Amino acid sequence: MLESSPIVRRVGSKSAISGSSEERFLFEEEFNHMKGVNINLPTGAAIMPSPVFLWRFKVLLFFMWGFCCCKISWDSVMRMSVDLRDLFLYEAFLYYNPLLLTTLMVWLWGVNLWVFSQSSVNYAKIFDLAQSHLTHREIWKCATWMTIVVPTSMTAYLYLYSHGEVSLAASQPVILYAIVLMLLIFPFDIFYLSSRYYLLRTVWRIMLPLQAITFSDFFLADIMTSMSKVFSDLERSACRMVNRQVATIAWFEADSICGSHSVAIPVVLVFPYLCRFFQCLRQYKDTKEKTCLLNALKYSTAIPVIGISALKYHVLPENWFGFYRPLWLISAFINSFYSFYWDIKRDWDLSILSRIFLFKNPGFLTSLLYGRVWVLYWVLGSNLILRCTWTYKLSAHLRHNYITVFTITALEIVRRFQWIFFRVENEWNKMTQRQTSLELSSEMPKEEDRLLGSAASHNV
Repeated sequence: MLESSPIVRRVGSKSAISGSSEERFLFEEEFNHMKGVNINLPTGAAIMPSPVFLWRFKVLLFFMWGFCCCKISWDSVMRMSVDLRDLFLYEAFLYYNPLLLTTLMVWLWGVNLWVFSQSSVNYAKIFDLAQSHLTHREIWKCATWMTIVVPTSMTAYLYLYSHGEVSLAASQPVILYAIVLMLLIFPFDIFYLSSRYYLLRTVWRIMLPLQAITFSDFFLADIMTSMSKVFSDLERSACRMVNRQVATIAWFEADSICGSHSVAIPVVLVFPYLCRFFQCLRQYKDTKEKTCLLNALKYSTAIPVIGISALKYHVLPENWFGFYRPLWLISAFINSFYSFYWDIKRDWDLSILSRIFLFKNPGFLTSLLYGRVWVLYWVLGSNLILRCTWTYKLSAHLRHNYITVFTITALEIVRRFQWIFFRVENEWNKMTQRQTSLELSSEMPKEEDRLLGSAASHNV
């Protein structure tokens, strides 16, 4: 019977199987059945748990981990004396709040990308991203790991310090920061090398705006202005690590190299605004548009807010309350309302403010947000309030209220998160309008085409 089979041939004294892979599979099934062997090939798939079950199991583990971290941290803090508890928490917040706030920013950026993918906005084209760019799912995966690693390190720091293991406690933030730095600059093709290179290249272009400014350049620079307090705390943390002041009382001296009166604090706070300021000047050099100068003026109004605030520790109290403090309040008022005006006048298009929420597959969020008047009022109101409160976080003389500053910085990141929706939507509408204009004027003379092309540059 086997010899008469069309898929078996003789080679010497042995039988060999020939023909297509499908015919060989059918022959093996027939041969095993003749031998009395019962083989079910898809058994491996049958024992795999469902994706829903795996997701629920991961969520359960996540909440169990969160509960354990909170319980250990609370017990560790309660072991400390009341006198040292507040000072120690201030130090712990200093080391870990920059990474916690960065984690929040990554989570919210993933939400931004998810909304863009559901709507008609082609964000990859806006940011000139490669086909291998990170999707919202990959961004959320990174944010999940950050959410796990950073609080775990903080819990270990609290536990070890409260139990007398000071040297081991001091090593926790150092190890964490070293890992983060290595992941950013690791030159091998792992952990999203192309995306890391894109981020580092854009940061370098922001720090040295010697070339034409792209949308990605000034977009990331705007986000960096919202995270100026994060960069300031990163500098303070790095200073204490380099000078071996982690988990010690050496940094309590305000006038020390890493103290709260250091001149490095206002310098780091103002640096993102200076970068944005020089970007606007570079844009004016390329386009000769006066709007770029007005935008540069907006960012320059943050410099007096930061500089005058830093003078509190270097002038007499009567001079501060009599002259510098009123001047600081006036500067803060100008900066807040100038920035708010620029948001609604230049960065957004209020006539189409919620079109970003018109999804390809309409659902609950579309019915809740698209075309709703309350969205307009919420965006305007929250943006105005948070524009006014962010001057608090820019002020070096208010940084001792660490919980308040942490909360305000987190709210500023949320404000920037909602600003991103309408800024990117506005840019996409400009791009589509320019594309339509170019298509309609495809037969215009070359000189007119050149003028249209020069007007198509990004407005920063």
